[in-house]
Amino acid sequence: MNQKNFILTIDKIPLRVEIKDWAEQANGSVLVSLGETSVLATCVMADEAKEGLSFFPLSVEYLERYYAAGKIRGARYIRREGRPSDEAICNARLIDRTIRPLFPKELKREVQVIITVLSWDGKNDPDIPSLIAASLSLAISNIPWQGPVAALRVCQKNGQFLLNPDYETREKSSSDIIFAGLLNGKGEFLLNMIEGNCEEAPESSIFSAFTKVKKYLKEIYLFQEKIAKEIGKEKIVLSQTLQDPQLKKEVREFLGKKLEEALFKPKKEERIEAIQKLKEELTAFLEEKYPEEKKAQAFNLFEEEIHRLIHKNIIEKEKRPDGRGLEEIRNFECKVGVLPRTHGSGFFSRGQTKTLSILTLGAPGDVQLLEGMEVVGEKRFMHHYNFPPYAPGEIRPLRGPGRREIGHGMLAEKALLPLIPSFNDFPYTIRIVSEVLSSNGSTSMASVSSSSLALMDAGVPIKRHIAGIALGLMQNEKGEYKILTDIQGPEDHYGDMDFKIAGTNQGVTALQMDVKIKGIREKILEELLWRAKKARTQILAKMEETISKPRPQLSVFAPRIYTLQINPEKIRDVIGPGGKTINEIIADTGVSIDIQPSGKIFVTSESEKAAEKAVSWIKNITREVKVGEIFEGKIVKTLDFGAFAEILPGVTGLIHISQLAPFRVKRVEDIVKVGDVVPVKVISIDEQGRINLSLKQIKNLSRKLNSFKHLKWQKK
Repeated sequence: MNQKNFILTIDKIPLRVEIKDWAEQANGSVLVSLGETSVLATCVMADEAKEGLSFFPLSVEYLERYYAAGKIRGARYIRREGRPSDEAICNARLIDRTIRPLFPKELKREVQVIITVLSWDGKNDPDIPSLIAASLSLAISNIPWQGPVAALRVCQKNGQFLLNPDYETREKSSSDIIFAGLLNGKGEFLLNMIEGNCEEAPESSIFSAFTKVKKYLKEIYLFQEKIAKEIGKEKIVLSQTLQDPQLKKEVREFLGKKLEEALFKPKKEERIEAIQKLKEELTAFLEEKYPEEKKAQAFNLFEEEIHRLIHKNIIEKEKRPDGRGLEEIRNFECKVGVLPRTHGSGFFSRGQTKTLSILTLGAPGDVQLLEGMEVVGEKRFMHHYNFPPYAPGEIRPLRGPGRREIGHGMLAEKALLPLIPSFNDFPYTIRIVSEVLSSNGSTSMASVSSSSLALMDAGVPIKRHIAGIALGLMQNEKGEYKILTDIQGPEDHYGDMDFKIAGTNQGVTALQMDVKIKGIREKILEELLWRAKKARTQILAKMEETISKPRPQLSVFAPRIYTLQINPEKIRDVIGPGGKTINEIIADTGVSIDIQPSGKIFVTSESEKAAEKAVSWIKNITREVKVGEIFEGKIVKTLDFGAFAEILPGVTGLIHISQLAPFRVKRVEDIVKVGDVVPVKVISIDEQGRINLSLKQIKNLSRKLNSFKHLKWQKK
């Protein structure tokens, strides 16, 4: 077996690379390990280009394997991996966003990158070695890719920055950010992907995190570059489609100023209509003069001309398609309580981007159960994002959530999570669904704002609002650039960057960046952070005008949670044999009951009366009986030496025959029968917890049998 090994130590952490012939039929493959977490990355390119494609057909798959964690999981009758977890989908998207910009624009062959997690040590997250492995597999392959790319995670804990920390350290960190990028010809590091979540981190802290990690990113890049030079295959040379200069000239002359006039219209519908009309006119023009094979080239020129005009107008004239200034946010609007029966709702619009977030409160037991390779547990806060076809004015089949929807939903969830109250303060399960009603740029960040409004409308005790904003970039070949606040439509499609950032007035809670160029310089990152803060502050001010603090009361339609603390040893009494007791309470009252090992019990119900009945029932079951207490006891069994009375649900005590009456009793049945309810007093509890009761010690009992028999006993 052919094998080559390479090791790079990053801040005392070894990163191991093994080049094996395991996947020898792939264009490139590599095994990368961090600690005892190992991932295999492979890349394969199709032999022929796909004709007629207007995009590059890249697919990235991230495969979690249960065996990597030494577990057998999955559905009981299947016991294998099913659909990818949200975590796996987000990791695939993270890798895709990093490597995609470095493929040549003219490449139209299908490329598939597959990352398989083979071993997971429970300490080191596979995402960083996976990204590096994907980069190296492409770098050493014959696929024309302009990498490698370097990636590192940096966390901040107690003011110190830590590189690639384990899960336990990350849990205690105030920020968790992944930076990725590459070196340019001048030895300057360019950022081409950022993904992170923070606990209201100041912008300066995020910038400092990058400056801390930058030198290590350079080391990782040079490490990969060295491996690629040593063992990499010769890259395939793509055949160049030579442009017809005469065609290019005629297309430009035909379009003239008409394309610029169509592009720079304030309304999306007018812009789309004008561009479509111009395309139809161009088609008619081409049919008269050029053969069919020239049409595709002409439409590529059409797209290039749009790209050129948008960049030229913004960089040279600061002229945006809708006429706004570079830092100007579209008109935005906030509303709360827009739906009558939901537990909370928030509406947010920014230009033609409109999102409606609906919040639902549930019992502690309504948590989402997680069973993946890495994550096993419960999730009590969920944010789901829906992007229906009508939002962008399209028609397509309705299916389950795609990768984009899951990724956008998770980004907003990360942004909101730092402000969600702890379980001890607010023991509800919280689910927010953001429906994109209309889309024209940055719907994920709009959903953050509408979700924040919904949280306050529902009365969830969050301390302050969270808002999001997306920024873009236009950069030319000279390195001249302009940053755009609140990008939409053509600025997003033809722009060079999408930088999403969310947070509060106190700091950043989540950020995500991807680019279409090779990367951005350090100076641009710093400017982006401060521009985003300025825009976010404006949005937050408007949101606070709409609703400044959570409503003091939950919706009348929301369930109420009642909390009890019992002796943990009494849990089995509440549950009962085979769950008989707890199921009886639930069936009789209609409540939801959740029990923690600590003895804390949560009773959830929309009916106050039902909840109070269930709480009373549980209190009676778990009540600690004390000597001297008096109960109404129901006779459940009689024997020669006495009778057993149930004084609490499931709790019985013995009334010895000598304690039945203030005189000698010959037969127990002369005094009590099964079903009688009689007043009894607890006279002793022995070491084994057995309870002894007395009927005769109840005060004011007559010594005469006739009087005794006429006591007001209840019968059932």
